[in-house]
Amino acid sequence: MPSHSDSALLIEDDTPHDLDESASLKSYPPSPLYRKKERFVPAVPKTLADTGLPSSLIEQLILKFLYFKGEIMGGDLSRAIGLRFSSIEAMIDGLKQQQFVQVKSSLGYGPVSSVLSLTDLGRRVSRDYLETNQYVGPAPVPISQYRVAVEQQRLAANWLTLDRLRDAYAHMVVNEQMLNQVGPAVAAGKTFLIYGQPGNGKTQVAEALSHIQTSGIYIPYAIECQGNIIQLYDPIYHKLIDRKGADADPDFDFDGRWGWCKRPFIASGGELSLSMLDLSYNLVSKIYDAPFQLKANNGIYLIDDFGRQKATSAEILNRWIVPMERRVDYLSFTNGGKMTVPFETFLIFSTNLTPELLGDEAFLRRIQYKMLLRSPGEDEFRTIFRAYCESQGLSISEQLIDNFVDKHYHLTGKQFRRCHPRDVISQVIDYIHFKRLPYEISEDLLDQAFCSCFPATGDLSET
Repeated sequence: MPSHSDSALLIEDDTPHDLDESASLKSYPPSPLYRKKERFVPAVPKTLADTGLPSSLIEQLILKFLYFKGEIMGGDLSRAIGLRFSSIEAMIDGLKQQQFVQVKSSLGYGPVSSVLSLTDLGRRVSRDYLETNQYVGPAPVPISQYRVAVEQQRLAANWLTLDRLRDAYAHMVVNEQMLNQVGPAVAAGKTFLIYGQPGNGKTQVAEALSHIQTSGIYIPYAIECQGNIIQLYDPIYHKLIDRKGADADPDFDFDGRWGWCKRPFIASGGELSLSMLDLSYNLVSKIYDAPFQLKANNGIYLIDDFGRQKATSAEILNRWIVPMERRVDYLSFTNGGKMTVPFETFLIFSTNLTPELLGDEAFLRRIQYKMLLRSPGEDEFRTIFRAYCESQGLSISEQLIDNFVDKHYHLTGKQFRRCHPRDVISQVIDYIHFKRLPYEISEDLLDQAFCSCFPATGDLSET
């Protein structure tokens, strides 16, 4: 295989593996559009047939675009729907012949520079199409092509190295034991539970995994299945890679229906409900929005504060049994239809609860990797304290740290937590700004910030 800076991340065998051993997915052969390259690249469709979509869907999309835009140049229209003008030119000619579309003007460079608009008849037809759905955007990708894409963009078995993992945690104070626990789970992409006392950085440990250097992936803006359109691309979670930047790959031109993005990291907390893990139907636009786990394909999905959701931990984990074991998920349309989608998400659970409170042994066995994130020892706590001060441009003497630890931890028996340095120093900075003090730490400021951060315990009488 040719040398490549991300070669460990590329699929070496571009023959897709079955996502499901049942016949349900075997009936979808790989699309001939995907080039035999070391990395998946969705090839540009040369004809409408290459898109894998019914011509009626593309016709409706063109008319709806013209309905909302009023008038648009042919080249701009083709870019808006993600298809080359040469592939839709014959369809536009047909719409002209049906007197749905007219040419308002031309810049004189051929049909691609013609300014198009709807006729009165075309507007009436477009309004009928809008009753079906109001989707206006890049043409969707058939579910069969999406399945192939997700499978071929899986990370290779040997993609993660210890050095790469260390780089992701360079902004945090971590030890080798933790890296050795996190690494195999991430490399394997198997379900991972991080548990421990609050304030020890479980969420930060999970979020740092999004900093691991990986190759970008191609994500379709929308998917078509059984005549339904599912909006997949979400700018909140899918960060497009600038093709002119250092991470760009200028050697490839690709299908405009796809965006080249960083691998997604998505997190849900206590607000998560079971309904949020299925397709969401918009009654006005008549378009479906993809659930979190579908948007997180080929990336990471963190369920934070596991066990604090409205649904029980058993109900939430039961929802994942089939996806975790078979690497497929089943999503429902409002008409009762089902869509089978790949489940190639690294699923992480984070909780303050002890595992036995989440479920029994058989229940927990379904989560393959588990890590207790312990409270830091004193040496590690001091290192975190110094590192956070340095990150905020503050210097702190060892004597100040000694006094702080003795007064607020040794004498009181309070346990160290990884969040304490950040919480205390943040309040020190707030007080400095409020009082217009010199930007430096004092023992009085540390004491005041500590008392403000942590409530008093024991007798609360004021006498």
